[in-house]
Amino acid sequence: MKIGEVATASGCHLETIRYYERIGLLPAPARTASGYRAYSTQDVQRVRFITRGRDLGFSLDEIRSLLRLTEDPDLSCEKADELARQHLTGIRQRIDELRRMERELLSTVQACAGGRRAACSILEALQAPASFSSRPRRRMIARSLA
Repeated sequence: MKIGEVATASGCHLETIRYYERIGLLPAPARTASGYRAYSTQDVQRVRFITRGRDLGFSLDEIRSLLRLTEDPDLSCEKADELARQHLTGIRQRIDELRRMERELLSTVQACAGGRRAACSILEALQAPASFSSRPRRRMIARSLA
């Protein structure tokens, strides 16, 4: 099966599939005599696994760990459970942070009287010290981009 067929079957863009190959999440497929990549059904399943993991917000490193766990059917699912629970904790922390950001931004927007820029409460709020810690948010953003 060619890369376009894998992309269609998995719902993953073909450039992303190539990227997964470059970083080792997807093994390099065999090549046909004409140089085309020749994928298997297992490759499609692996791309779906990776795509679903990304949809759930797992980092590429977390997905790599989960993929390693799929390679040995005799392993306990304890490690996968632990990884998923840690990820869920991180999601809940991000939700809490987003709620704090929403409250602060809503308060700022509601305080806006719409007058002149010199008296703009929104611009003043952006220049004031934050009422919530922005440091964890930056780490969470960096972690989610990994």
